Order: sequence, then C-alpha cells, then structure tokens
Amino acid sequence: MYLITVFGNLLVILAVSSDSHLHTPMYFFLSNLSFADICFTTTTIPKMLWNIQTHSKVITYEGCIIQMYFFLLFGGLDDFLLTVMAYDRYVAICHPLHYMVIMKPRLCGLLVLSSFIMSFLYSLLQSLMVMQLSFCTNNEIPHFFCETSQVVLLACSDTSICDMVMYFAGVLIVVGSSVCILYSYSQIVSSVCGIPSAQGKYKAFSTCASHLSVVSLFYSSVLGVFIASADTHSSQSSVITLVMYTVVTLMLNPFIYSLRNNDIKGALKILFTKETIKEIIDLMLKNCC
Repeated sequence: MYLITVFGNLLVILAVSSDSHLHTPMYFFLSNLSFADICFTTTTIPKMLWNIQTHSKVITYEGCIIQMYFFLLFGGLDDFLLTVMAYDRYVAICHPLHYMVIMKPRLCGLLVLSSFIMSFLYSLLQSLMVMQLSFCTNNEIPHFFCETSQVVLLACSDTSICDMVMYFAGVLIVVGSSVCILYSYSQIVSSVCGIPSAQGKYKAFSTCASHLSVVSLFYSSVLGVFIASADTHSSQSSVITLVMYTVVTLMLNPFIYSLRNNDIKGALKILFTKETIKEIIDLMLKNCC
C-alpha cells in the first residue's frame, strides 16, 4: 500500500510536469498535494515497516519528536492545500471569465507558500509544547508511530496547558479549513443551480467531483482520528483510524484524481509512450556520462 501511494502520487506529479496543457492552477495545486501526500505517508510507514522487519520497536526521543513534527507538518499541509483547491474551484465556476486574471501564477505560488508557512508554524507549536514536558525513561507508546496525544499521555509532568493549546490549535485549523471549503462549495452550488442547461450543470459539477471526493474522505478520517484520540482507553480504535488517515486515504487520492480525469489519463498515456521513455533513458545516460 505504501509503494502504491508513493508510485501513484509520483505519476500524478510526472504527468502534470511533463504535459504543458496541465500547467494550470488546478493541476499545480494537485501536484503539490501529491508531493505532500508522499511526504506525509513517508513520515510513519517506512519506520513501521523497518520495525516489523527487524522485530525492534525502539525509537529515540529525538527521533520521536522529529517524526511527530513532520507528521503534523505534512498533515496540516494536506488540509491547507485542500482548502486552497476549493477556492480554486470556486473561482473557476463562480467567476469563469476572470479565472486567469485572479488565479495568476504569483497568487498560486503565494497560496502554496502560505500553506507551507502555516503548516510549519502549526507543527512547530505542537512540537515545542511536547518538548516542554518531562518524560520518564523506557516509555512504551501504544501506537505504530509517535502520535502526539499518545506521547503526551506518557508525560510525567502536568499536561493540562499542553492539551489545551494542542486541541485548540488542531480544532481551529480543521474547523477554519472546513468552513472555508463549505463556503466555497455553497457558492459553487448556488452558481451551478443558475445554469439553465443540464449539460452545463453536469460539466460544472464534474470539475469538482474529484476534489469533493478527496475532501470527504480526508475530513471523515480526520473526524475519526479526533474521536478516537479523545477516547484515551481505546488505543486500538485510534490505531485503526490513523491507518485509514495515513495510508488508505493517501493511497486512494491518485486514483480518485486520475480515473475520472481525461486530462490526467491523456498525460499518463503520453508519459508511457516509447518515445517519452526513450527520451528519459537518453537523458539519464547523458547525465551519467
């Protein structure tokens, strides 16, 4: 599943970068989302696979903090990018004539950069709060990675302030993003309902179908993680929901965006033609020489 996730998202990035017809804001955000998905799943799954292979469950304190930091960083980045993509669809459908004027390359770059910065600040805040806590030696985390709430439960010092800050920041980001997405889609639905032809309505909705599917899958898994993490006595349910969040959801994203998207499928066909493969091999040999 990890290999499928990485390979599928890499194909999306390669398809978007290799086809000039896909150099649009929508596919620019999609390629960044695929990159975030690869990094997100790589923060936890390789370490878990290594633990299974070596029959060792040990991780250092520094390694745990680093893993937790990057997990929060790329998880938050996924959330912000999905919000940015909802705004992109809102502009495309509600203001189609001004789309290229509004969604300039500069604005698209700033939106992605802002997503990175906010994710960085969020993960930094959470990690610093955990680093303020005191831990006893030889702790055992009932999880397959250093999940923040499980790590906090092992602290020997008072965690009330840490819990309050962490949950407030998490809820603020998730609720803020979901409100922006809901507002964007409420405006989209309102605009689509005003389209007189059924074909026009179908075409407008089809451009949002993939994003809406990914958003529904992402936020349903996030909701499951919040509910499971609130139940401190059920570590098994927390593990199951986080596997859905970190593995299954990210594995399905490339399929959702490619199977119903003729542009992506066309770019992938071109990517896998003999001429393209030959050019890639020639370029690699040239670089090696």
